[in-house]
Amino acid sequence: MVGVPPSDLRGASPGRVRDTLRGGNPFPGGRGFAGLLRDPPNREGPVLVRDVLGRQPLFVERGAADSASEGDPTESDAWSFDRTDLDDPEPVPAGAVASGAGTERVWSLPDEGPTDPESGQAAVDEALDAALGGIETEPGSDGHDLAVAFSGGVDSGVVAAAVPDAPCYVAGFEGCHDVAAAREAAAEMDLDLRVVEIAHDDLVRAVREVAAATGRRNPMDVAIAVPLYLAAEAAAADGFRRLAVGQGADELFGGYSKVADPVGDDRVAAETVRGARTETVRTLPDQLERDVLALRAAGVEPVAPLLDDRIVAAALALPGELLASDGERKVALRRAAASRVPESVRTADKKAVQYGTYVSRELDRLARRAGFKRRMDDHVGQYLDALLAEE
Repeated sequence: MVGVPPSDLRGASPGRVRDTLRGGNPFPGGRGFAGLLRDPPNREGPVLVRDVLGRQPLFVERGAADSASEGDPTESDAWSFDRTDLDDPEPVPAGAVASGAGTERVWSLPDEGPTDPESGQAAVDEALDAALGGIETEPGSDGHDLAVAFSGGVDSGVVAAAVPDAPCYVAGFEGCHDVAAAREAAAEMDLDLRVVEIAHDDLVRAVREVAAATGRRNPMDVAIAVPLYLAAEAAAADGFRRLAVGQGADELFGGYSKVADPVGDDRVAAETVRGARTETVRTLPDQLERDVLALRAAGVEPVAPLLDDRIVAAALALPGELLASDGERKVALRRAAASRVPESVRTADKKAVQYGTYVSRELDRLARRAGFKRRMDDHVGQYLDALLAEE
């Protein structure tokens, strides 16, 4: 995969993973890890590992990590970072160790009480400084291989502000919210913005390529991944090997309406802001698998500084009032962004990418043109099934 050297382990050194296996610390530093650890402590033989948030995708042949099976998931032909390498892939669960003896979940999210607001905000500020510093010149980078996925909101805004010389990319249909917001924010921040205007032919091609890379065929996953894929593809065509993204901020910092007002919202079981936020954090492994695989298929390696262990740990400790309060979401992140981005970017409203880029709207339009009417059950899903069956 472009930008990723071949290795048994990605995202962390074997020594760091061994240390976190010994101590059980879910956030040992870095932005997640996965792969084969050949000499794990207190275990016989090699094991597969995947960090608590699943920030690095990892797959095994289905059933190979079942203790009842006779297979060994650590055999070279039984696991991969790329699902397309396997005949019947299934993800290694986030936070788990897998071997011929079965799968064991060894890391979990901390469940401690919140910090006080002043300490919590200070921890976020410090973590953001540390995580954003130096992302342009990380090990293996020549300092000129990084671009930024940019939508004009606070998440991508703080990332772009940390690497102001890196070009920014946004993809969307003509007239869409995300392109307009990105143009306005880039002008205020004096960034080099490159707009990828999507046409229907691009959409159809990208749907096929995203589905092949991720295994996702449902309208929601496809519509989220396609604009990210097309922006990344354009960056790769311009010679950039890494793409910095703002993934994780909404989940960690309380960016969803169901977190801001969870009582009576059937999308979450919790009735507190912190509890609802924890539910959204637990969706990250599935989401990140989709996004990382789509980005790699487009030819870039994702860089997700807002998913740095230091930021994750600080965010999880926040009290509810620094997540969502008085109609404001991502309170702590927005406060930390005050000295980094213009006020209009810091306070910008954000649309979900599938709507802000018009990708969902145009998939609906293509489905209806192909005879899949809205009165039909899941008409866009049926259209995608038919489109992907043509290959």
